[in-house]
Amino acid sequence: MNIETEVIENRSTDAVFERGRNYRDEGRIQQLDRFGNLVTATVSGSNLYDVTVEFGGHHIDTRCTCPYDGNGDCKHVVAVLLDIAASPPQDESDRVEAVLNDVLAEDLREFVRDSLAERPELREQFLARFGDDYKSVDEYREEIAQLLEQHADPVVFEAIDFSRFFEIAEQYRDRNRYLAAATVYRAVFEEIDEKYNLIDGAYDHYARTIQTAIDGYADCILATNPRPEEFDTYAGVLEERATTEPRINDEQFWRALDDLEERYE
Repeated sequence: MNIETEVIENRSTDAVFERGRNYRDEGRIQQLDRFGNLVTATVSGSNLYDVTVEFGGHHIDTRCTCPYDGNGDCKHVVAVLLDIAASPPQDESDRVEAVLNDVLAEDLREFVRDSLAERPELREQFLARFGDDYKSVDEYREEIAQLLEQHADPVVFEAIDFSRFFEIAEQYRDRNRYLAAATVYRAVFEEIDEKYNLIDGAYDHYARTIQTAIDGYADCILATNPRPEEFDTYAGVLEERATTEPRINDEQFWRALDDLEERYE
């Protein structure tokens, strides 16, 4: 896991790179862990932000829960990459693999069961990975609504992290369960659009979140090779959002609908 400072600098703007270097020098990285090619970290800024860095050959995939929408990596990611470059973190995967080789199946099952009982988000990912059923759009929308309301004081000013919903959708997609994944994506863009009146900050973050959900929804719908009547039903979901009052994000949904119809034809 080697990365040169020059590579990090080229992945961001000059100003962001300097801020990221300052963040690292100021000790804002509160936790950094490595498991194989995946590094996760928590960086302190105006809030605590979660950074994920995944190394894959010559490609580096980075994610951060901050609302940055500029070019290249954000300062939190830069800080983490610089820390990795200076001192690659110890890989915990070998230790875990060694224990897994020796642990009894019954003990492992008990541990997984206890962990799933204590961590609802992990339980949901587990069910998405191995289960046969999935939640409805309304059930996911209720979870998202609660998340928005929890951050509203009285409106939402910060960028809420919706990554766990996208991770659940990815779990379904990895198993070719495209309609289940589409259900999650639909819930995200419908509920955020519905509650846009609660949002008074980080607009770009929520517009990007809606777009990511729309793109995932469209990809999953097309992956099912729908019949024309099925396609009309799925496309109607986007048309409904485009015509729902107040029409704050209607242009975004109309563009998505046009693109979906073009790709289907």
